[in-house]
Amino acid sequence: MTITTKDWIAQIDRMPGAASFRTFGTVTVANSGITARLVLSEVQDKSYDLRLDLKIEDTGAIALQVLTDRFVEYRVAGESNVTGVSIFFEGKLLHHIDKVLITA
Repeated sequence: MTITTKDWIAQIDRMPGAASFRTFGTVTVANSGITARLVLSEVQDKSYDLRLDLKIEDTGAIALQVLTDRFVEYRVAGESNVTGVSIFFEGKLLHHIDKVLITA
């Protein structure tokens, strides 16, 4: 399966009361009955590079057979020191973000 993605952003929010980390982007799927989500990978190394897995799921519902953009996001509350994000699909590197936006 070929996956098309775009507009990936990684952000650390250090605003008081809103400390969090999030990564988001857009995934193009084959039809409107397919959903996409980002989950924390079971495989992590000891660096500050975060590894996420892109999961694609068919809902089984009747759907239009048109390319559909899906917004995907991974978010976790609290302080973060992430320096990069690697996004994998079916065990293969799909995209790497090495510039993390910091909001203070």
